[in-house]
Amino acid sequence: MKRNKINWRVPKGMEITDLDRKVLYYQDRGHLVPARELIKTPEQIEGIRRSGIINTGVLDLVEKEIHVGMSTLEIDKLVYDYTISHGGIPATLGYEGFPKSCCTSINEVVCHGIPNEFDILEEGDIINVDCTTILDGYYADASRMFIIGKTTPKKEKLVQVARECLEIGMEAAKPFGFIGDIGHAIEKHAKKNGFSVVRDLCGHGVGVEFHEEPDVEHFGKKGTGMLLVPGMVFTIEPMINAGTWEVFIDEEDGWTVVTEDELPSAQWEHTFLMTENGLEILTH
Repeated sequence: MKRNKINWRVPKGMEITDLDRKVLYYQDRGHLVPARELIKTPEQIEGIRRSGIINTGVLDLVEKEIHVGMSTLEIDKLVYDYTISHGGIPATLGYEGFPKSCCTSINEVVCHGIPNEFDILEEGDIINVDCTTILDGYYADASRMFIIGKTTPKKEKLVQVARECLEIGMEAAKPFGFIGDIGHAIEKHAKKNGFSVVRDLCGHGVGVEFHEEPDVEHFGKKGTGMLLVPGMVFTIEPMINAGTWEVFIDEEDGWTVVTEDELPSAQWEHTFLMTENGLEILTH
């Protein structure tokens, strides 16, 4: 087996714990393991959990208010007002130049759609609303799909299968399993239903920063990728396409990711804490 980078180091003078021994066992056998700093402290986990409560509240509000004839700019205002009034900050606002407080991605838009006054929701649209909240320096990240009115059976199935992919990915993530186990399970389910998995974007570590290690790809082989260790916090956010997995970025705004064949896409996302018993959901 190819030797990976030595990530896990026990600080000098610190007593080696059972967790250290277990992770070092995998590292010594050539597996990719997280850096010790990626394991969140109880205080950090509590901070991320509190941020997650606000983030879930934001999406609950969107679910209650979203309707035919609403602009994506109105959705953005709901997200901003709710987040600020609860003591949080929308993480996307100003992030690397992103101009709004959430991402609104309709139909063939995979992700990173920018809210604006001209995108008006129509009967049959499917839309992903993706929100990340910062509270007291801690980040929580989630997205949901919404079906506007009644849509086609194909779009309805796509939204449902994307949700199932998230749930199946969650079930595949076990303590001292591997990131590749998640991607393998998701890709298998998507393909079984005639859909494809976007390869150019992935989930990620989160909590103390917006994007941390590891990358959580939604395709792959069992037993590959980074070791999953209790205390890690990360997102799983499969982007499932009706047609090809290939995508492009809108040159005009530099953000909006669209399916290459302009067929619809769907995505669900939670932030998870890996525990000794499996994943705990921190955002819904």
